Amino acid sequence: MKFVLSTSFTKVAHLTELAPVADTHGWHAMSFSDHVVNPEQINTPYPYTEDGSRRWQAFTDWPDPWVMIGALAAITKNLRFTNNVFVLPMRNPYLVAKAISTAAIISNNRITPAFGVGWSRDEFELMQQDFTTRGKRTSEIIEVMRLLWSGEMVSYEGKYYQFEPLEMNPAPTAPIPIWIGGISEPAMQRAAKIADGWVSDLQPSSEIIESIEKIRVWRREYGLNGEFDVMATPSDAWNVEGYKRLEDAGVTHIMTMPWPFYHGASESLEHKIDSIKRFSDDVISQCG
Repeated sequence: MKFVLSTSFTKVAHLTELAPVADTHGWHAMSFSDHVVNPEQINTPYPYTEDGSRRWQAFTDWPDPWVMIGALAAITKNLRFTNNVFVLPMRNPYLVAKAISTAAIISNNRITPAFGVGWSRDEFELMQQDFTTRGKRTSEIIEVMRLLWSGEMVSYEGKYYQFEPLEMNPAPTAPIPIWIGGISEPAMQRAAKIADGWVSDLQPSSEIIESIEKIRVWRREYGLNGEFDVMATPSDAWNVEGYKRLEDAGVTHIMTMPWPFYHGASESLEHKIDSIKRFSDDVISQCG
């Protein structure tokens, strides 16, 4: 089992201090959430809470994930970087491909981008991207990026994106694995069909295991039987026993934020560093 440090709602000023600690204390990766802006009022209810309210307060830090990953890759040696999740169809595919390939080079291939289709129509409208076609465009964008990451002269003719021969360099020196996040059936089917892994939401273990079984069925239908990663955030598993139950069901990565376990809602940098170290001793060392 591998463990991924969630950085959601964390102050940017803390991240350059936390990453080197995670890097030297057995953590596999660090993950970043994604919002470009945070509207005062939203027209689309947040889909992951019962009342549609957001899980964060106004003025929460939301750093650009790829700028942040590039910076942290330069001060770490082993730590990988991923997302939970990056809203792909809200962006221009060529700019995203360039940012990710640059991060891959800077980090010596220590990235696993995780994409979602997003929920906030408000942000899509501000970014001037079509909210209604976001799922289908996500599949095309991934095809486009994989072509661009080859570093060769490539062209593409899709429903939403088309271009004549061109190249994008510098290109990554190794294939970039891609995960897909989301708990809707279309999201999980997309993960099964075109991705190297799936990312859960904050969910009970039983729901995560049920989703893994669905994805396995779809992968068999698509004729796929190779390795497939699952990064899960269980809402009801916090110890070695709970994590091993998920590992037996197919979870390969646990994403968690350790400081609430030891210091509650503390925003102290010292408490966060202490928690990263203690969780490593208490859990990661027992799950290797």
